Amino acid sequence: MRLRDKTAIVTGGASGFGAGIVRKFAAEGARVMVADLNDDLARDVAHEIGGIAHHVDVSSADSMTQMASAAYDAWGHVDIVVNNAGITHMPKPMEDVDEGEFDRVLAVNAKSVYLSARAFVPGMKKAGRGAFLNVASTAGLSPRPNLNWYNASKGWMITATKTMAIELAPFGIRVNAICPVAGETPLLSSFMGEDTPEKRAQFLSTIPMGRFSTPEDMGNAAVFLCSEDASLVTGVAMEIDGGRCI
Repeated sequence: MRLRDKTAIVTGGASGFGAGIVRKFAAEGARVMVADLNDDLARDVAHEIGGIAHHVDVSSADSMTQMASAAYDAWGHVDIVVNNAGITHMPKPMEDVDEGEFDRVLAVNAKSVYLSARAFVPGMKKAGRGAFLNVASTAGLSPRPNLNWYNASKGWMITATKTMAIELAPFGIRVNAICPVAGETPLLSSFMGEDTPEKRAQFLSTIPMGRFSTPEDMGNAAVFLCSEDASLVTGVAMEIDGGRCI
Protein backbone atom coordinates (compact mmCIF):
# COMPACT_ATOMS: atom_id res chain seq x y z
CA MET A 1 0.00 0.00 0.00
CA ARG A 2 2.76 2.42 -0.95
CA LEU A 3 0.26 4.88 -2.43
CA ARG A 4 -2.33 4.74 0.33
CA ASP A 5 -4.46 7.92 0.40
CA LYS A 6 -2.75 9.30 -2.72
CA THR A 7 -4.73 10.61 -5.69
CA ALA A 8 -3.45 9.98 -9.20
CA ILE A 9 -4.36 10.80 -12.79
CA VAL A 10 -3.14 8.55 -15.59
CA THR A 11 -3.65 9.82 -19.13
CA GLY A 12 -4.08 7.12 -21.73
CA GLY A 13 -5.04 4.97 -18.77
CA ALA A 14 -7.61 2.81 -20.52
CA SER A 15 -5.20 0.45 -22.30
CA GLY A 16 -1.61 -0.65 -22.70
CA PHE A 17 1.03 0.73 -20.35
CA GLY A 18 -1.44 3.22 -18.92
CA ALA A 19 -3.85 0.51 -17.81
CA GLY A 20 -0.96 -1.37 -16.21
CA ILE A 21 -0.04 1.74 -14.23
CA VAL A 22 -3.68 2.36 -13.25
CA ARG A 23 -4.11 -1.18 -11.92
CA LYS A 24 -0.85 -1.14 -9.96
CA PHE A 25 -1.59 2.28 -8.47
CA ALA A 26 -5.01 1.07 -7.33
CA ALA A 27 -3.53 -2.12 -5.87
CA GLU A 28 -1.10 0.07 -3.89
CA GLY A 29 -3.93 2.13 -2.39
CA ALA A 30 -4.28 5.14 -4.70
CA ARG A 31 -7.52 6.70 -5.87
CA VAL A 32 -7.12 6.87 -9.65
CA MET A 33 -8.65 8.83 -12.51
CA VAL A 34 -8.50 6.91 -15.79
CA ALA A 35 -8.24 9.70 -18.37
CA ASP A 36 -8.55 8.68 -22.00
CA LEU A 37 -10.14 9.42 -25.36
CA ASN A 38 -11.79 6.00 -25.34
CA ASP A 39 -14.72 6.49 -22.98
CA ASP A 40 -15.91 2.88 -23.00
CA LEU A 41 -12.51 1.41 -22.14
CA ALA A 42 -11.88 4.11 -19.54
CA ARG A 43 -15.18 3.32 -17.82
CA ASP A 44 -14.40 -0.41 -17.84
CA VAL A 45 -10.97 0.06 -16.23
CA ALA A 46 -12.28 2.63 -13.75
CA HIS A 47 -15.11 0.29 -12.74
CA GLU A 48 -12.62 -2.54 -12.28
CA ILE A 49 -10.44 -0.56 -9.85
CA GLY A 50 -13.13 1.59 -8.22
CA GLY A 51 -11.79 4.74 -9.82
CA ILE A 52 -13.03 7.62 -11.94
CA ALA A 53 -13.23 7.69 -15.73
CA HIS A 54 -12.76 10.98 -17.54
CA HIS A 55 -12.69 11.86 -21.24
CA VAL A 56 -9.62 13.89 -22.19
CA ASP A 57 -7.74 15.05 -25.27
CA VAL A 58 -4.25 15.68 -23.88
CA SER A 59 -3.37 17.96 -26.80
CA SER A 60 -6.18 20.40 -25.91
CA ALA A 61 -5.72 23.07 -23.25
CA ASP A 62 -9.46 23.25 -22.59
CA SER A 63 -9.76 19.49 -22.24
CA MET A 64 -6.80 19.28 -19.85
CA THR A 65 -8.19 22.14 -17.77
CA GLN A 66 -11.54 20.36 -17.54
CA MET A 67 -9.77 17.16 -16.45
CA ALA A 68 -7.93 19.02 -13.70
CA SER A 69 -11.15 20.66 -12.52
CA ALA A 70 -12.89 17.29 -12.36
CA ALA A 71 -10.06 15.82 -10.30
CA TYR A 72 -9.94 18.71 -7.85
CA ASP A 73 -13.74 18.63 -7.55
CA ALA A 74 -13.62 14.91 -6.76
CA TRP A 75 -10.63 14.83 -4.41
CA GLY A 76 -9.67 18.36 -3.43
CA HIS A 77 -6.03 17.70 -4.33
CA VAL A 78 -3.93 15.81 -6.88
CA ASP A 79 -0.78 14.04 -5.72
CA ILE A 80 0.38 12.24 -8.88
CA VAL A 81 0.07 12.99 -12.60
CA VAL A 82 1.19 10.38 -15.12
CA ASN A 83 1.58 11.72 -18.66
CA ASN A 84 1.25 8.40 -20.45
CA ALA A 85 -0.94 9.14 -23.49
CA GLY A 86 1.14 8.98 -26.64
CA ILE A 87 1.05 8.27 -30.35
CA THR A 88 3.48 7.64 -33.17
CA HIS A 89 3.63 7.88 -36.92
CA MET A 90 4.16 4.84 -39.11
CA PRO A 91 7.79 3.99 -39.89
CA LYS A 92 8.88 5.95 -42.94
CA PRO A 93 11.69 8.24 -44.10
CA MET A 94 11.61 11.50 -42.15
CA GLU A 95 10.82 13.60 -45.21
CA ASP A 96 7.75 11.48 -45.96
CA VAL A 97 6.00 12.26 -42.66
CA ASP A 98 3.40 14.86 -43.54
CA GLU A 99 2.85 18.02 -41.53
CA GLY A 100 -0.40 16.81 -40.02
CA GLU A 101 1.25 13.66 -38.67
CA PHE A 102 4.15 15.67 -37.28
CA ASP A 103 1.87 18.19 -35.56
CA ARG A 104 -0.26 15.45 -34.00
CA VAL A 105 2.74 13.50 -32.64
CA LEU A 106 4.25 16.62 -31.05
CA ALA A 107 0.88 17.79 -29.69
CA VAL A 108 0.12 14.48 -27.98
CA ASN A 109 3.63 13.52 -26.88
CA ALA A 110 5.15 16.91 -26.04
CA LYS A 111 2.53 19.64 -25.70
CA SER A 112 0.59 17.44 -23.30
CA VAL A 113 3.40 17.63 -20.75
CA TYR A 114 3.37 21.43 -20.94
CA LEU A 115 -0.42 21.47 -20.54
CA SER A 116 -0.29 19.15 -17.55
CA ALA A 117 2.29 21.39 -15.89
CA ARG A 118 0.04 24.41 -16.37
CA ALA A 119 -2.93 22.50 -14.98
CA PHE A 120 -1.33 20.89 -11.92
CA VAL A 121 1.87 22.66 -10.88
CA PRO A 122 0.04 25.55 -9.13
CA GLY A 123 -1.92 23.17 -6.91
CA MET A 124 1.16 21.07 -6.12
CA LYS A 125 3.17 24.18 -5.25
CA LYS A 126 0.43 25.26 -2.86
CA ALA A 127 0.42 21.81 -1.26
CA GLY A 128 4.22 21.63 -1.13
CA ARG A 129 4.28 18.17 -2.64
CA GLY A 130 3.49 16.19 -5.78
CA ALA A 131 4.91 13.87 -8.40
CA PHE A 132 4.84 13.88 -12.18
CA LEU A 133 5.75 10.79 -14.19
CA ASN A 134 6.28 11.15 -17.93
CA VAL A 135 6.16 7.98 -20.02
CA ALA A 136 8.92 8.52 -22.55
CA SER A 137 10.64 5.76 -24.53
CA THR A 138 13.94 4.14 -25.35
CA ALA A 139 13.37 5.90 -28.69
CA GLY A 140 14.30 9.15 -26.95
CA LEU A 141 17.64 7.69 -25.85
CA SER A 142 18.59 5.30 -28.63
CA PRO A 143 16.67 6.37 -31.76
CA ARG A 144 15.82 3.98 -34.58
CA PRO A 145 15.63 4.98 -38.25
CA ASN A 146 12.27 5.86 -39.80
CA LEU A 147 10.64 6.92 -36.54
CA ASN A 148 12.51 10.21 -36.50
CA TRP A 149 9.84 12.63 -35.29
CA TYR A 150 8.47 10.15 -32.74
CA ASN A 151 12.03 9.70 -31.44
CA ALA A 152 12.41 13.47 -31.21
CA SER A 153 9.14 13.88 -29.30
CA LYS A 154 10.28 11.35 -26.69
CA GLY A 155 13.69 13.00 -26.44
CA TRP A 156 11.84 16.28 -25.82
CA MET A 157 9.88 14.58 -23.04
CA ILE A 158 13.08 13.41 -21.34
CA THR A 159 14.57 16.92 -21.44
CA ALA A 160 11.29 18.37 -20.19
CA THR A 161 11.36 15.90 -17.30
CA LYS A 162 14.81 17.05 -16.23
CA THR A 163 14.09 20.76 -16.53
CA MET A 164 10.79 20.37 -14.66
CA ALA A 165 12.61 18.43 -11.95
CA ILE A 166 15.24 21.08 -11.30
CA GLU A 167 12.75 23.94 -11.29
CA LEU A 168 10.17 22.24 -9.11
CA ALA A 169 12.47 20.54 -6.58
CA PRO A 170 12.42 23.53 -4.17
CA PHE A 171 8.63 23.19 -4.01
CA GLY A 172 8.68 19.52 -2.98
CA ILE A 173 7.56 18.34 -6.42
CA ARG A 174 9.39 15.44 -8.05
CA VAL A 175 9.40 14.76 -11.80
CA ASN A 176 10.66 11.54 -13.36
CA ALA A 177 10.30 9.58 -16.59
CA ILE A 178 10.24 5.95 -17.56
CA CYS A 179 11.64 4.77 -20.88
CA PRO A 180 10.09 1.48 -21.94
CA VAL A 181 11.12 -0.55 -24.90
CA ALA A 182 8.22 -1.51 -27.18
CA GLY A 183 5.63 -3.75 -25.59
CA GLU A 184 2.32 -5.48 -26.13
CA THR A 185 0.30 -2.29 -26.52
CA PRO A 186 -1.91 -0.84 -29.28
CA LEU A 187 1.16 1.00 -30.66
CA LEU A 188 3.30 -2.09 -31.25
CA SER A 189 2.21 -2.70 -34.84
CA SER A 190 2.78 0.98 -35.64
CA PHE A 191 6.36 0.84 -34.33
CA MET A 192 7.12 -2.26 -36.39
CA GLY A 193 5.21 -1.19 -39.49
CA GLU A 194 3.41 -4.54 -39.48
CA ASP A 195 2.87 -7.17 -36.81
CA THR A 196 4.29 -10.40 -38.18
CA PRO A 197 6.33 -13.20 -36.54
CA GLU A 198 9.32 -12.10 -38.61
CA LYS A 199 9.05 -8.46 -37.51
CA ARG A 200 8.64 -9.50 -33.88
CA ALA A 201 11.71 -11.73 -34.04
CA GLN A 202 13.71 -8.95 -35.65
CA PHE A 203 12.65 -6.48 -32.96
CA LEU A 204 13.22 -8.89 -30.08
CA SER A 205 16.74 -9.56 -31.33
CA THR A 206 17.64 -5.99 -30.30
CA ILE A 207 16.55 -6.58 -26.67
CA PRO A 208 19.21 -8.49 -24.70
CA MET A 209 16.69 -9.97 -22.27
CA GLY A 210 14.66 -11.21 -25.22
CA ARG A 211 11.15 -9.99 -24.42
CA PHE A 212 8.92 -6.98 -24.88
CA SER A 213 8.03 -4.74 -21.95
CA THR A 214 4.66 -5.30 -20.30
CA PRO A 215 2.06 -3.07 -18.63
CA GLU A 216 3.00 -4.77 -15.36
CA ASP A 217 6.64 -3.72 -15.82
CA MET A 218 5.52 -0.13 -16.24
CA GLY A 219 3.19 -0.29 -13.26
CA ASN A 220 5.91 -1.61 -10.97
CA ALA A 221 8.37 1.12 -11.97
CA ALA A 222 5.70 3.84 -11.81
CA VAL A 223 4.70 2.93 -8.27
CA PHE A 224 8.30 3.11 -7.09
CA LEU A 225 8.97 6.48 -8.71
CA CYS A 226 5.72 8.01 -7.47
CA SER A 227 5.97 6.66 -3.92
CA GLU A 228 7.94 7.76 -0.88
CA ASP A 229 10.38 4.94 -1.64
CA ALA A 230 11.77 7.35 -4.27
CA SER A 231 11.56 10.49 -2.14
CA LEU A 232 15.06 11.62 -3.19
CA VAL A 233 14.67 10.60 -6.85
CA THR A 234 13.91 13.34 -9.34
CA GLY A 235 14.94 14.09 -12.92
CA VAL A 236 15.53 10.43 -13.72
CA ALA A 237 14.74 8.82 -17.08
CA MET A 238 14.58 5.17 -16.01
CA GLU A 239 15.21 2.64 -18.76
CA ILE A 240 12.84 -0.33 -18.56
CA ASP A 241 14.07 -2.05 -21.65
CA GLY A 242 15.74 -5.40 -20.96
CA GLY A 243 19.11 -3.87 -21.85
CA ARG A 244 18.03 -2.31 -25.16
CA CYS A 245 19.90 0.96 -24.53
CA ILE A 246 23.18 -0.54 -23.32
